[in-house]
Amino acid sequence: MNQNHSAVASRESVSVLATNKVLRNTYMLLSMTLLFSAVMAVISMTLAQTVGLPPMTGLLTIGGAIALMFFVLPKVANSTKGVGVVFLITGLLGFGLGPMLMMYAGLSNGGEVIGLAMGGTGVIFLGLSGYVLTTRKDFSFMGGFLMVGILLAIIAMVANLFFNIPALSLMISSVVIMIMSGFILYDTSRIIHGGETNYVLATMGLYLTIFNIFVHLLSILGIMGGDD
Repeated sequence: MNQNHSAVASRESVSVLATNKVLRNTYMLLSMTLLFSAVMAVISMTLAQTVGLPPMTGLLTIGGAIALMFFVLPKVANSTKGVGVVFLITGLLGFGLGPMLMMYAGLSNGGEVIGLAMGGTGVIFLGLSGYVLTTRKDFSFMGGFLMVGILLAIIAMVANLFFNIPALSLMISSVVIMIMSGFILYDTSRIIHGGETNYVLATMGLYLTIFNIFVHLLSILGIMGGDD
């Protein structure tokens, strides 16, 4: 009996160590990719101001990042190449933010809008991930609801491309922020409970939630305060 208990305890200890390693590696890689993405955004803004960027630059770079995410990353996620691909994806996404940030920077209170969006994103991410890490609650039950929610939000965003209604844009951005907040709970929970054991994929998931929260907070703040 004692041997059985020792074996169980040993397996649990190994499992906890493995989970902690995934969590540590995820947050380390996430920090580096966020910094790299910010640097690429600054480079993009600088190029836009000095030499100008071709039309559709933001759309093309973000489209390239999405293609890499779906068609390349799954094939290399279990090797060291996966880390390089994550940096490439996040770099492209950061570079693609440049034209959008330039647009908001041109507002009378553009610096304040961008700063508030960054601060709000940080508060949301740190608050929700900290809550999961502290309480150790399992939010895996949210997966289905979140996927349905994001599909409905995408449909609404496509529809609004034709209608271009500011109030609808505001509502969509608010809903997306709530959905992405749910994904922070869900993804962090999966890491600490062993549902996600690949730190490359875990990093990519958390980065996308942060990216989307920032973009949609920027949209809300721009709509609400852009004319001040």
